[in-house]
Amino acid sequence: MQAYLTVTKRAEAEQTIRGSRFIGYVCPVDSTEACEAFFEEIRKLHRQATHNVPAYVLGDAMQLQWAGDDGEPRGTSGAPMVHMLAAEGISDTAVMVTRYFGGVRLGTGGLVRAYTGTARLAIRAAGLSRVSEQLVFSCEMDYAEFHRIEAAAGGAYTLLSPRFTERVCADAIAAPAQRELALSQLRAAAPAVRIAGEKTETIKTEIEMP
Repeated sequence: MQAYLTVTKRAEAEQTIRGSRFIGYVCPVDSTEACEAFFEEIRKLHRQATHNVPAYVLGDAMQLQWAGDDGEPRGTSGAPMVHMLAAEGISDTAVMVTRYFGGVRLGTGGLVRAYTGTARLAIRAAGLSRVSEQLVFSCEMDYAEFHRIEAAAGGAYTLLSPRFTERVCADAIAAPAQRELALSQLRAAAPAVRIAGEKTETIKTEIEMP
């Protein structure tokens, strides 16, 4: 699979532009059915809104892209939001921007900026995570070995979900291309570590927003 970004959680943001109230909603999704359920929820919440404009991108290669205009001039609302998501590598994400018309027309460029700007505010509120395919090594070790492996983490591998009993069990996460380097770093840090299993998983890692 290709690595991509997605929103970390559901969120919303609002701004007022020349009297019109714009409210952006975003949601992580994994299917068109989830998108439609999310859109219907927002439509019910804002039945009296002038427009409820939907857009989504799905798939690790952004294979599914769709948007509507909900009465706005064609190409001024939903389509620019889809283009923004795809251009920034954001997928598995549904966006809906609600507008309450304030009496002043914004023009084509103004509408594009208003809808994409409101969507960006909602995305910033939600935060972004990187979705990628990673190797997961299930490791078993004593406490001294765990502290050495923990101190060495951050190179070819990172540690996830340590469980503490008589011994320590933890998952070491590495990119597939760095498998051998990660194993060598683990064993260099703690030669007695036991690799109890290895599997490939899709991992979501939250990233810092600029």
